[in-house]
Amino acid sequence: MKRFIAGEDRQQITLLPDCLDDYITADNPVRLVEVFVDELDLGALGFAGAVPEATGRPAYHPATLLKIYVYGYLNRVPSSRRLERESQRNIELIWLTGWLMPDFKTLADFRKDNGPAIQAACAQFVVLCRRLNLFSKAVVAVDGSKFKAVNNRDKNFTAAKVEARLAQVEASIGRYLAALDRADREPSDIAEARTTRLNEKIAGLREQMQALQAMGRQVEAAPDGQISLTDPDARSMATSGKGTGLVGYNVQAAVDAEHHLIVAHAVTNVGSDRAQLAPMGLLAQAATGCTTLTVLADRGYLSGEQVLACEGTGVLPCVPKTLTSGHAKRGLFTGQDFVYDAEKDHYTCPAGQHLTKGATRSDRRAEGDAMDHYRNLTACLDCALKPRCTPTETRRVKRWVHEGVLDAMQARLDRMPDAMKIRRQTVEHPFGTLKAWMGATHFLTRTLAKVRTEMSLQVLAYNMKRMIQIFGVGPLLAAVRA
Repeated sequence: MKRFIAGEDRQQITLLPDCLDDYITADNPVRLVEVFVDELDLGALGFAGAVPEATGRPAYHPATLLKIYVYGYLNRVPSSRRLERESQRNIELIWLTGWLMPDFKTLADFRKDNGPAIQAACAQFVVLCRRLNLFSKAVVAVDGSKFKAVNNRDKNFTAAKVEARLAQVEASIGRYLAALDRADREPSDIAEARTTRLNEKIAGLREQMQALQAMGRQVEAAPDGQISLTDPDARSMATSGKGTGLVGYNVQAAVDAEHHLIVAHAVTNVGSDRAQLAPMGLLAQAATGCTTLTVLADRGYLSGEQVLACEGTGVLPCVPKTLTSGHAKRGLFTGQDFVYDAEKDHYTCPAGQHLTKGATRSDRRAEGDAMDHYRNLTACLDCALKPRCTPTETRRVKRWVHEGVLDAMQARLDRMPDAMKIRRQTVEHPFGTLKAWMGATHFLTRTLAKVRTEMSLQVLAYNMKRMIQIFGVGPLLAAVRA
């Protein structure tokens, strides 16, 4: 074909074949994967097979298999079967492995058997970022997101689901019994065929009911009241939209506010974020090496016990308070209208009167009542604002005995008026990116331990791409070698 760019003749024989390294440019990210894995001490990280056996068939070096997986997650190819095919046709993987082509079972077993070591390798990349002084701002944003598990919703059972499905089966049996009565009044030749079919359906539904009743007993015996058949660790979790709950895992992430790197992550099968503030804050503090670390989180993380657990550790949580009182809807003063004076230990009400702390019975305090009660018995009797304050005889204000840590947190938030905007811009984007990479699908692995390994590979790929965008491949290669 004239006047077109022509390719090479497939039958052309060359005297000196091309060098494999010539196909990979100097700034190709695959070179970063090569250098990063080669610089790791795989034996110290806990990879099995780092020291070869003296006898038996030689095995693949764990560095080779780790390179394949890091490259796969970096290029959205997480499946072991797809990685097997890519190692046979992808020139970058051929360069990376030196023409080695492990089968999918070898790759899958490597990811299954080296979970903690792979997670440690992911943490080593954060250590590299720390050595490059990327965490100087000492502010991270924490959030959680629900990721689907391989377990289908129909294969997850709770007490409410079992009860609802039993009701559906009972309703279906009732409809078929009514249809069976109508079939008895029809001509014999038609009724016989229809009756046989209806009896088979009713028998199948009765077997299904027995199975659901047995499942109900298993659910009652389960510690958390849930049973998942495909992935035993997956749990049903509520999401923001009505009827959009999923069966999966709650992925927690702490993201650096300056460079948007995921400095720490965790995977749990508890749907609530309430107990994750202190653990994620301490993980982020250890990863960044900051003595004092400001942690931004939304209201889902608000827990007095968690804020108290951060006290004295150098982790400074910033979580907005939740307004749970219904007084505002009824036109009454809320707790925000009562100003506390820490020096004098009293509240000032909207009428200017002081509410002082009342005596608490010793037996009630021993039972775990961690609340102090403030009131002014005389001022409330003839107060002009009482109709707008309380329908009872006296207005009482409760205060947690450790409320001071929440007041200090609120003071930090007042000094950072754009804290929640920074949190939203920092931590929600990485979750969207990770879910876009995974596509409209679920985790490929099952059980909590394996899902944590899979998530670590996703986070490592995300951080590696972020670092390439910040520095470029060349300077980053030099930093890793250094």
